[in-house]
Amino acid sequence: MASSDPSKKPRPGPWPPAPDSAAMPPSSWAKRTGFRPKFSGETNASDSGQITALPPPQPPVQAQTRPKQTDTTLDLEAGRPRPGPTSNGEAVVAKDRAREKEKEKEKEKEKEHTPPVRKRRDSDGGKNLAANGQPAAAGEGSRRAVRNEEVATVDMLPQSVLDDDGFVARHSHMKYELRDTPGLVPIGLYGFQHFLSMLGSLILIPLVIVPAMGGTYEDTANVVSTVMFISGVTTLLHISFGSRLPLIQGPSFVFLAPALAIINSPEFLGLNGNNFRHIMKELQGAIIIGSAFQAFLGYSGLLTILLRLINPVVVAPTIAAVGLSFYSYGFPRVGTCIEIGVVQILLVIIFSLYLRKISILGHRVFLIYAISLSIAMGHARFHWKMALVMCLVSIISSVDSVGSYHASSLLVASRPPTPGVVSRGIGLEGLTSILAGLWGTGTGSTTLTENVHTIAVTKMGSRRAVELGACLMIVLSIVGKVGGFIASIPEVMVAALLCFMWAMLTALGLSNLRYSEAGSSRNIIIVGLSLFFSLSIPAYFQQYGLSPNSNLSVPSYFQPYIVASHGPIQTKSGGLNYVLNTLLSLHMVIAFLVAVILDNTVPGSKQERGVYVWSEPEAARREPAVSKDYELPFRVGKIFRWVKWVGL
Repeated sequence: MASSDPSKKPRPGPWPPAPDSAAMPPSSWAKRTGFRPKFSGETNASDSGQITALPPPQPPVQAQTRPKQTDTTLDLEAGRPRPGPTSNGEAVVAKDRAREKEKEKEKEKEKEHTPPVRKRRDSDGGKNLAANGQPAAAGEGSRRAVRNEEVATVDMLPQSVLDDDGFVARHSHMKYELRDTPGLVPIGLYGFQHFLSMLGSLILIPLVIVPAMGGTYEDTANVVSTVMFISGVTTLLHISFGSRLPLIQGPSFVFLAPALAIINSPEFLGLNGNNFRHIMKELQGAIIIGSAFQAFLGYSGLLTILLRLINPVVVAPTIAAVGLSFYSYGFPRVGTCIEIGVVQILLVIIFSLYLRKISILGHRVFLIYAISLSIAMGHARFHWKMALVMCLVSIISSVDSVGSYHASSLLVASRPPTPGVVSRGIGLEGLTSILAGLWGTGTGSTTLTENVHTIAVTKMGSRRAVELGACLMIVLSIVGKVGGFIASIPEVMVAALLCFMWAMLTALGLSNLRYSEAGSSRNIIIVGLSLFFSLSIPAYFQQYGLSPNSNLSVPSYFQPYIVASHGPIQTKSGGLNYVLNTLLSLHMVIAFLVAVILDNTVPGSKQERGVYVWSEPEAARREPAVSKDYELPFRVGKIFRWVKWVGL
């Protein structure tokens, strides 16, 4: 520790300085993964929007002689400036002006005798790092140095400010981290809170597909209870034997569009009798086959190859297209009873936006429970063509989950998972989707995208909380009154809530661009083309062959899902016609295909593309913290050590 006596000055040593004999600190995964500067405090944004590593603190002598200046950091939530802490976390106090001038003079004298100090990064060799740990572009050093000097104090704050979306610094700002067990009461409250925040995704999908299949009120109540039960079981399995991240599993909107396409297949339109049971069996078979393909994709290790193609520029438009694909259902369905539907939409907007800063007992209840509060106010069989559609949809579901794994690990874990852990999680999602198909939920089970937002807002990253919440969900699914109450929600209110959910899903998808250079013309063009063609190409398929005066047997908001009967692809094979017309009419499929082709063929640096950086297996095995985060419980991992591609 440097002496505070200014008369005792250190003698300038040889240059370059001898390497530090102490072990270098471990590489910062936040730097390597391009974690946002205002979240982690480890990176710094330049004027161009790129992310570079923060310079380390100055040597002790300079640190003592540098005058302290009052930092007024803007409090984004309160809307007013506030004094920032110094390097040691204490408030800045007024200094005598004469003493400051004296220190400035001493500093000038030291600069004349002391050679410039080379700034050493953690393990990057002194390079400027940009998004996801890639080297920064040349020629930007001087400009970034000035920028770093201006905002370094803000980014180095030990307690940074929540931004408007609730994303905070990584786990140092989380109340509880991945392996924390704070006690039964906090775990129970936060666990139930997690599932309540996912209530929209858990219950709204059955309220759409069951009536579309001709199901009754009792059928809807049974499917809702089944979804809650399967969500609890699959969440427990995923946290224990999958990615081990605190991610809730449930019916995803990724499966909704293909499910509606299967429900409105031509062979089902003229059925007599119990349409619900017949269509559900077909839907179950397609889900089981598609989920088996997903399980094979994960446990065979093929996903580790696919991971090289999945980057933020691919994930963002793909997830966004999932939300955009239901615009024809949302407000047209609300319009059937405008006085109820519009009021429901306004309630959700008021709770989630205008009242989001109101905190009750330390919880932002209106932001977290916007959907919940507004609400309070056989054997499977299948056709190969339907199963093939679900197989491709399972790939889209895997892309969605990969983005959630990466984003959540930046918040709660010591490092991102290894490719093997990602494969293991996707494989287990396939197995749990098979369970969902067998139980008759109507959709597959996958990681819900809204998880990341909930974790960031609640600051609860403990997997124990989600496990207990899953147990509570299983118990509630057994209570028939719960399913009956949810089934009684009017369809107009369901459509109004879905308008908000799909809009939020679109925004969450686009938020993945924060890991890449969002201002890059390359990325702007790729994302723009992906989103535009994801709307335009399906519109061509959906409108092809329909005359303005055609008398269809389905409501107008289901017309986009009957494309298999009139699409432009008409070959001699009816099954091939069904598969191609259906897949090319799905917005998320077009967005994924356009984005993955362009992102992996158009030249661009890893920094510009924001390529996901996963932990190396060998390095992860050497770090106890990473092993404890992702290793399988009960020493199960030792039995499968030979399967290198699905573990650490």
